[in-house]
Amino acid sequence: MTDGIPYMRVGTTMYKQVNQPVVNGGFTKRLIPWTASAIKVDHGNDYLSHVPKYDGFCTMPSHIDYQPVVGSFLNLYQPIDHVPVKGEIPHIESLIRHIFGEQYDLGVDYLQLLYMNPVQKLPILLLVSEERNTGKTTFLNFLKAIFQENATFNTNEDFRSQFNADWAGKLLIVVDEVLLSRREDSERLKNLSTAKTYKVEAKGKDRMEVQFFAKFVLCSNNELYPVIIDKEETRYWVRKVAHLESDDTSFIDKLKAEIPAFIYYLQHRKLATDQQSRMWFSPKAIHTEALDKIIRNNRPRLEVDMSEVIFDIMDKMTVTSVQFCLEDLMTLLTFAHVKAEKSLVRKILKDYWKLSPAPNALTYTTYVNDYSQGVGYRSKSAVGRFYTVTRETIRNLCP
Repeated sequence: MTDGIPYMRVGTTMYKQVNQPVVNGGFTKRLIPWTASAIKVDHGNDYLSHVPKYDGFCTMPSHIDYQPVVGSFLNLYQPIDHVPVKGEIPHIESLIRHIFGEQYDLGVDYLQLLYMNPVQKLPILLLVSEERNTGKTTFLNFLKAIFQENATFNTNEDFRSQFNADWAGKLLIVVDEVLLSRREDSERLKNLSTAKTYKVEAKGKDRMEVQFFAKFVLCSNNELYPVIIDKEETRYWVRKVAHLESDDTSFIDKLKAEIPAFIYYLQHRKLATDQQSRMWFSPKAIHTEALDKIIRNNRPRLEVDMSEVIFDIMDKMTVTSVQFCLEDLMTLLTFAHVKAEKSLVRKILKDYWKLSPAPNALTYTTYVNDYSQGVGYRSKSAVGRFYTVTRETIRNLCP
């Protein structure tokens, strides 16, 4: 807008900038297509000559040196209206410590990078807890309060919709109660987290490729299956959030009051980390047991059954490794009431566990089911191209 004029022409289309009421009592800025004839009726024929004109839209994120117009293009990224002021931030500090725990410095780095370097790729932050009243949603609302129009709340269905123009140009895409259990949902989320460009599509308009810099922050009450995460995946930062001992109903207002001081702190703070990967942090630095828990529970059910049978042999026979041919393992699985196809067992051994059988048929010691001695297994000598699995092998493959 120029000199208080709420209208603009972008390309050959007229728009009016409005403040649309939202359910929480605030407003969100929107550009609504408007007709030139309606503007003439409301303001007279000469009014159109004062309406600012732009060649098109662009999205150039910045919180420090924001430019509403870049060249002849209107910037769709919105300025945030916080004015940095030096001050104390006890409530914000307590929230960050609660969310990030022993990774507090990394958590502050994450927020600092969001503010100071909004185009930097960052890991998908996933907050999980089966308990209620943990502060997960409060953290999402805190992010929204900082970045205002540049943060948006999505639903699980929004990721599956072909229309994405309402969120593709945001800095933060946050989802409360995420449950993306389909493989295609997980792959799309991972690809978006590292994508440099993305096809934006709105109803009735052609798809358009734009720069994509959004970061994802997800929350879930499901600690086991919120999303599909495969072993060796490095794009997720999973934090299990503890239960809050007290419930301060005015806490979010206290957080908002400290945002100007927090912005000042971020502008003057030195990052605790250097860039170690395309998503800034090294995978080792942001690795957590909560991530391992999700990976374990996303393993194929057959793989879990196979590892449990082998661990059972190791425990009862007090050995640290087990040798077997494919037929041996199939017999053990059948005895354990595990239905399995030989091709799938072979696939797990080869593709998941990265095991190869002995190059030649050799003598080996395997185990068969036998409850006559009350142990459950007995050793047996056999000849064949056998696999060798150690306890450490399965632990490393299936943390």
